[in-house]
Amino acid sequence: MGDKIKEIIKNGESQSVEFKSSFQKDVIETIVAFANTKGGKIYIGITDGKKISGVHVSEETVQNYINTIKQNTTPTVIPDVEIIEVDNKKILVIDVLEYPIKPIAYKGRFYKRRQNSNHLMTPVEISDAHIKMMNSSWDFYQDPYHTLNDISEDKVKKFMKMAKIDDSVQTILNKFELVKDNSITFGCYLLFTNNDKALMTSIELGRFASETIIKDGYSIYGDLFSEIEQVMDFVYKHTNKAYIISGAPQRKERWDYPMDAIREIVINMIVHRDYRSSGHSVVKIFDDRIEFFNYGTLPPDLSIENIKSGHYKSIPRNLQIANIFKEAEIIEKYGSGIKRIIESFKAYGLAEPVFEEMQGGFHVVVYKNDVRNQNRTSAGLDNGSSVKSSVKSSVKSSVKILELMKREPEITIPLLSQEIGITPRAVEKQIAKLQKEGLIKRIGPDKGGCWEVIKG
Repeated sequence: MGDKIKEIIKNGESQSVEFKSSFQKDVIETIVAFANTKGGKIYIGITDGKKISGVHVSEETVQNYINTIKQNTTPTVIPDVEIIEVDNKKILVIDVLEYPIKPIAYKGRFYKRRQNSNHLMTPVEISDAHIKMMNSSWDFYQDPYHTLNDISEDKVKKFMKMAKIDDSVQTILNKFELVKDNSITFGCYLLFTNNDKALMTSIELGRFASETIIKDGYSIYGDLFSEIEQVMDFVYKHTNKAYIISGAPQRKERWDYPMDAIREIVINMIVHRDYRSSGHSVVKIFDDRIEFFNYGTLPPDLSIENIKSGHYKSIPRNLQIANIFKEAEIIEKYGSGIKRIIESFKAYGLAEPVFEEMQGGFHVVVYKNDVRNQNRTSAGLDNGSSVKSSVKSSVKSSVKILELMKREPEITIPLLSQEIGITPRAVEKQIAKLQKEGLIKRIGPDKGGCWEVIKG
């Protein structure tokens, strides 16, 4: 045990380790911080200089410390306390688990552990801790400011059509917990508001000639479903489209950006925004890029690298809104959006988008040109070579799809996407083209059917 403690002392303080020379009030602050985060251990009898000073304690002293902790924490924290000896000196080890009931307060103040120090929790962090404890999210809470009269039945019916649900409006509102005790939830209002000036949902759109000169600006409000289309309309209006002549009977279109990926970014903005913030979401279109900013940072245990890889457990900030979007088939799968965006830009021959946290929000920047090759033209086509590459890539993908369908007729779109390295939506487009050209046909239903390769 002594060697293990010395190794811990050598490594120093961390997210889950704290040294104290004696039992003081800041020990209780650390206990609360550990309980509100991921737990940890406090070693009392070790100086700031990592020297073992030891403490003079008895079993009675330990019990007094525990009572002091109980009396000064709300809800009550009762940690495990152990006396150990290292180099003939006593060290007190206070072992604190992450508490299921959060947040814990010390004299009315809430603390959280970040790296190797304690920080006061912000009002938003305190609120989030309460909500997580209830296995819910903010949008599930009853809206005290609006009633059923503020909801558009036509918009609810439009959602029902998207979700292929045949039932009454009231039944759907109850089924998805959009109404509780005759009161609508915050999520219900955001999704189906009949107010075209709903300030909670505002998004500012701008087309910039430079960093300071705005050529066109527009503010949108209203329900979350319509905002997706309004933002996309603005993006289409202020981006360019090229026509590719490839020898086929019909010309092919190529926008400055992969629009499916842009739409995914917009959906992520709307679903994951922190609607408790008074700030607007912002979309800025420049000559060479588009910037998206949204209030709401990542959870503390989730990093940019996690979301880029797709290897993480997705916990939507607005669970009710996310569920409704998923039912409407606007969201395909929780936690896969960022990875699909990156893959789509790479397949399009453009640089990977930039994702970053800033100013209490999340910032995404997409570039028209591949920033790794500054010699390409402003349209990102490099005298046609990029277009040719794109066409070749498209042909190559369709050939691969045919080969995989021959080999495995029951293969699914997600598996085709994984095998070929393009997005599911890109696969769907290729399949639609192959069907139109009479090269393949579907036998049986979407689920349980198979593909038949007619030619190729």
